[in-house]
Amino acid sequence: MSRPEFLTTRRHFLRSTATLAAVAAASQFPIKAIAQERSAIMRPIPKTGEMIPAVGLGTFETFDIMPGEPRDHIREIIRSFHEMGGRVIDTSPLYGMSEVSVGDFMIELGIADDIFITNKTWTTGEYLSDNSHSEAQFLRSRERLWRSRMDVQQVHSLENHDQVLHLLRQWKEEGRTRYIGATQWSAEYYDTMERLVAGGTLDFVQIAYTIHTRAAEKRLLQACADNGVAVQVNIPFEKARLFTPVAGQPLPPFAAELGIESWAEYFLKFIISHPSVTVVIPATSNPEHLVENMGALFGELPDQAMRERMADHYASLPGVADALRQPPYPGKNYGGVVKWPFA
Repeated sequence: MSRPEFLTTRRHFLRSTATLAAVAAASQFPIKAIAQERSAIMRPIPKTGEMIPAVGLGTFETFDIMPGEPRDHIREIIRSFHEMGGRVIDTSPLYGMSEVSVGDFMIELGIADDIFITNKTWTTGEYLSDNSHSEAQFLRSRERLWRSRMDVQQVHSLENHDQVLHLLRQWKEEGRTRYIGATQWSAEYYDTMERLVAGGTLDFVQIAYTIHTRAAEKRLLQACADNGVAVQVNIPFEKARLFTPVAGQPLPPFAAELGIESWAEYFLKFIISHPSVTVVIPATSNPEHLVENMGALFGELPDQAMRERMADHYASLPGVADALRQPPYPGKNYGGVVKWPFA
């Protein structure tokens, strides 16, 4: 993957596009025209040394748009993501129409060859060793994403992981995917994930790790480093719940030392500053929020002392202890094809 030719900063972009309407009109006022060239934070995939940008893009719920509903905002998110140096997009057949949105706009924007897709499967078939359902799922994903192979294919949430990983190893040998991995968001399953990491066949894991939930630091992140496994971090904002305690709160003065200008950047830089983390994949349905998220791809990262200072400050804010007791995505209802029984 080549280093992005044109890179930008969130500060410069927001000065020039103060409203969502300006972002939506970006085809007439492109990011590249106002960009300041800077170096993106890149990370190697341990097994090969291939470099990828440390901030990617998730698609859970946010890209699941009902057929016929407006989705121009998704085009702008993908366009801005690419122009700001983003390359890694994570999706799944489980995410409703998300694969369709990613595939359609990658092709329309002419950037498909630049995008590093991490995808998933979780099913096998109707009986033991029947791989027909996974086969059908994979073929459908290829059609939706309009590519002959995946960059990363993962077993989704460790579902039937022994059988599925056996199949993924075959697919890797056949060249249908370049890397294989496993995903899980719950720390309850990190012992299983650690066992798989130690087995030596995984190239990637996708896990939850945030400034609020740091269970992966106990052993799993170090196990990944010891075994040469790339770490992709999902739900970095705890499904938007991290933002509730900071609503109306200014950033701490020390954030300026790292050029951090938003709470999104604050949370993301905490994550990617961990030496074992390869890439974080925040999801959004808002083009302005995408630009904020991509600000974390540039500038300095905190050292360990600063990371602890950042975590301690966040933990001290009123309402943090109750943040995760909220329903996911407070105040939002994405209303896509997939319906989730969130409490």
